[in-house]
Amino acid sequence: MGGLTRGAFYHHFKSKEEVFDALCEKLFYESNPFEKAKSHKELNGLEKLKCVLRTSFDETEYHQLSMASMQLMGIPAFLKKLIESNQELAPMYQELIEEGIQDGSIQSEQPKLLADLYVLLTNFWSIPTIYPMTADEAWQKFLMIKSIMDNLGLPVIDDEIAKLCKENA
Repeated sequence: MGGLTRGAFYHHFKSKEEVFDALCEKLFYESNPFEKAKSHKELNGLEKLKCVLRTSFDETEYHQLSMASMQLMGIPAFLKKLIESNQELAPMYQELIEEGIQDGSIQSEQPKLLADLYVLLTNFWSIPTIYPMTADEAWQKFLMIKSIMDNLGLPVIDDEIAKLCKENA
């Protein structure tokens, strides 16, 4: 509790969900994968997006908290916060998509819509607590997301990322 008394702690955090949210936000911004990817000036926009995606498989404290948060999906306030935080992610993806369009590594005319759709598919549609599915169905969804993104000019899921996904399923 960082030296806070119980009373001071509950003054700052009204619920477990608020504590969880604050912790996730702190850990995300400490290891922000978008900032790390942008620092690689030698990479094109698509390669930077792949870098961001690969980091989602890293066993960081943020990743562990994200996985633990799946149990909270049934709490409406938490689900609302998840939606809001994902709306904050879309512009980060959009920036890298726009970079990829400029350097020719991404073929799209709708970077904002593409970023919004990518976040929707990867951060909602593929979450088993929101859309219950078997392991095989999860893999089929992953392959469909790959197909959709490839067809929309964003071939972000390559063989390495597919292998990581299969191993972590």
